[in-house]
Amino acid sequence: MQADILVIGSGISGLSYAIKISEQMPDAKIVIVTKSDEDESNTKYAQGGLAVVTDFDKDNFEKHIEDTMRAGDGENKREVVEMVVKEGPERVRELVDWGTKFDTEKGGDFKLGREGGHTENRIVHHKDVTGLEIERALLETANRSKNIEILDYHYVIDLITPHHVPGKEENYENVTCYGAYILDEKLKKIKKITAKITLVATGGAGHVYKNTTNPSIATGDGIAFVHRARGKVSNMQYYQFHPTALYSKRDGMLFLISEAVRGDGAKLRTKSGKSFMQKYDEREELASRDIVARAIDHEMKISGDEFVGLDCREMNQEKFKEHFPNIYKKCLEEGINLFKQQIPVVPACHYLMGGIEVDIDGQSSIKNLFAVGECTNSGLHGANRLASNSLLEGLVFGHKAALKSVELLRKNDFNFDDLNAIPEWNEAGMKIMDEMVLITYLRRQLQEMMSDLVGIVRSNERLALAKKKQQEIYEAVTELYNYSILSPQLSELRNLVNVSYLIIKHSLEMTKNKGAFYNKDLV
Repeated sequence: MQADILVIGSGISGLSYAIKISEQMPDAKIVIVTKSDEDESNTKYAQGGLAVVTDFDKDNFEKHIEDTMRAGDGENKREVVEMVVKEGPERVRELVDWGTKFDTEKGGDFKLGREGGHTENRIVHHKDVTGLEIERALLETANRSKNIEILDYHYVIDLITPHHVPGKEENYENVTCYGAYILDEKLKKIKKITAKITLVATGGAGHVYKNTTNPSIATGDGIAFVHRARGKVSNMQYYQFHPTALYSKRDGMLFLISEAVRGDGAKLRTKSGKSFMQKYDEREELASRDIVARAIDHEMKISGDEFVGLDCREMNQEKFKEHFPNIYKKCLEEGINLFKQQIPVVPACHYLMGGIEVDIDGQSSIKNLFAVGECTNSGLHGANRLASNSLLEGLVFGHKAALKSVELLRKNDFNFDDLNAIPEWNEAGMKIMDEMVLITYLRRQLQEMMSDLVGIVRSNERLALAKKKQQEIYEAVTELYNYSILSPQLSELRNLVNVSYLIIKHSLEMTKNKGAFYNKDLV
């Protein structure tokens, strides 16, 4: 299959990018591939909302910029922060034009929430399912576009680069992307999809840890295959743990209790009911996520408890049910009456600030390869993401990447000799794995190692042991990969191993604590 644009991922970044190009170039062939249902993405699970300045009587761009820089511990690129914040209102207006229904006051103004790290109310939202509403509107718009084709259950194995062109000499300093090899899960066949321009919008990598708020698709695929293609990846040591995921004895995806709940007045308490955030930060429950997550982690270690409590008992019940209907329903399903008892919460792996290095137009270090969203290190978040800035990042960088891609498509200066010389995927000599338990076992080992040794608080000794254990798992997975017909499960494991390597490597290179990164030996 040939396309003008290949988009990998169907969240806010990939869909808004594709829609933008479709509107400007209705004759361009745009193919979106997603490894699950078309609506399954990190976007879908974003509860709190989208941070944007709309109330200019009380708020302004400078406040949002400073809040973002403070949360990022000064590691942000200021010019990127300024660009994203200032373009925000226009991009949100486009979302509304595409059919997104944000909550409004009687006069028509947006209802604005507030979350940790923000000095003003500036979170536009749709109840507590904002991401789901945005995803709905974008998918409906994309599906109306005649030149956008969405292929679900299509899993990207690797990017196509000159490495795959017969007779082409390796040059890792000057890599070009020509599309991707993709497993069609329904046909059980690996296809090649060549493209003039490829966009990576694959989201995060939360399942490199045992507990995460991310959906099961978040296995760091884009970061891993860009790394293997010799693209630049940076800041992988900065992994944000959300302070308040609903406690469960089951591993895997934990239900997120939005930061907006604390923004509306909920208090953190020990299991026995004592408040503690005043000991850690003057902003208490509204401190940035890294501070709150470490505070909870420290309190749990002191007490030996498996969770702390989020106390909503003094909050307005009707207002809570209106703003957080999904959270209220989930708690009831779990047997928790949040107006009579504390919600048991724990920190969980939530958001990756590092990733594929991109410039202000979303271009990676690989020619004709763009990347947008959580899989990137754009410079917006620095060492720690400010709450609800991620959906904004996807929109603004999706817009910038689309403009640059249109410019390149109109210029049409592509290497068509290489594009036309890409061979089909070769599985000769490979065999079907007859014991999938090996993949399950190695994946569980990797996740437990990362959770135990490379978690919220790290140490030199734990990181050194993690490096050794990661190498052992890498060698076992490489052996499986070298003789097996590829499956999504094996490919995801391979990607998680690559991601774990980068997180450990970049953590070992740190000489001081910043934002979400904390090594107790560097204090």
